[in-house]
Amino acid sequence: MAMNSLTVEQVLKEKKTHDLDSVKDLDLGCKSLTDVSCLSKFKNLEKLDLRFNNLTDLQGLKSCVNLKWLSVVENKLQSLNGIEGLTKLTVLNAGKNKLKSMNEISSLVNLRALILNDNEISSICKLGLLKDLNSLVLSRNPITEIGDSLSKLKNLSKISLSDCRIKAIGSSLKSCSDLKELRLANNEIQALPAELSLNKRLLNLDVGNNVIRSLSGLEVLGTLSCLRNLNIRGNPISDNEKSAKKVRKLLPPSVNVFNAKPLDKGSKNDKHTRFDADDETLKSDQSKEAKSKKSSKRNKSEEEEEEANNEEERKSKKKKKSKSESNLDQALTTEKKEERKEKKRRGNNDEDAAEKKQKRATPKEELEALDDTETSFAELFSRDSVSKGGGSGDGNEKKRSGAKETGVVRVIDNKKKKKKTGSNQSKSVVSELPGGFEIGLGGESKWD
Repeated sequence: MAMNSLTVEQVLKEKKTHDLDSVKDLDLGCKSLTDVSCLSKFKNLEKLDLRFNNLTDLQGLKSCVNLKWLSVVENKLQSLNGIEGLTKLTVLNAGKNKLKSMNEISSLVNLRALILNDNEISSICKLGLLKDLNSLVLSRNPITEIGDSLSKLKNLSKISLSDCRIKAIGSSLKSCSDLKELRLANNEIQALPAELSLNKRLLNLDVGNNVIRSLSGLEVLGTLSCLRNLNIRGNPISDNEKSAKKVRKLLPPSVNVFNAKPLDKGSKNDKHTRFDADDETLKSDQSKEAKSKKSSKRNKSEEEEEEANNEEERKSKKKKKSKSESNLDQALTTEKKEERKEKKRRGNNDEDAAEKKQKRATPKEELEALDDTETSFAELFSRDSVSKGGGSGDGNEKKRSGAKETGVVRVIDNKKKKKKTGSNQSKSVVSELPGGFEIGLGGESKWD
């Protein structure tokens, strides 16, 4: 029911009672009220909601001395005259009116929350005695400076001064040691003062849409170890991603939300985690390099040792073969000398008998020499030419020829076997090498 002037009867009817003293709270919002003076009769009234009415003053409430909670949001108030005696008030919400001053609240010593947003207040004053004040909302008022009016308010935990005309904060908040939320968006602030570092408990800070241009104007952020939510959008320094990254490096590890976006661990701790990651990567790379060098050194050492053993084995075989050939040559020379002596001793008459003996002995001796893997090629060909020079008879010729061919084949086969054995040895050596040797042998590397 629309009304302009409130009556006691209407209130009692609304509350369905006849006892004025029993009425402790009233909701009279959106009733287009211009006069509420009848409320002075309700002595026990503690909570009163007069939102969205047409009140121009609060004189009708001066006798409601037990009021603790009062809302007069969106009326037509030009002053707060009439509330000076309401000393029990703990919450006063007079936002969206036409208030030009806040002088009247100086006597409200028990006030804890003062909400005066969207008015025409130009200066903050008369707050020094409000020792219990913890929330102050003065957004959208033509306030140009904070001054020292908050210097005695040590219990302030929330301050909202957004959309004002503030150009600097200075040391105005240095005494607000319990400050947890500070809203200063849409002002003309050029830098955050160093004194802000005294607000150690600050959790939420909004300085969006100001005129902060340099990184030095935000250096104090690094000292706010409890900061969780930061907004600097709309400042020149946050115009590009490069500058925003620089700001992120300043942030303490506690920040969870930056410019209304959640930060993951990596990005919010970018300065620290990047260096830690780089250190870990460097250590890992150094460890891998050291292991690689150690493995390469070990593999190289093993390769050299293997090569030395192979070389020694080859020298040993060569030496043995050379010694065998030398003994055979020596034996052959002795045999020839003996033959010549024998021929001289027997004379020309015994030449035929010696030749016959040579013919009978040659096939057996030659076969034995050809079958001997230690016999040198020089010895074989020497014996073959001697046989050809002194031999007679087709049978013996055929025998010698067959023996020679067979023997040479066998010798060549033995040589092939030696080569093949050498190849197998080399292959075996390669197959037994450690995995790291694949690098040197052209195989796939074992290292990443």
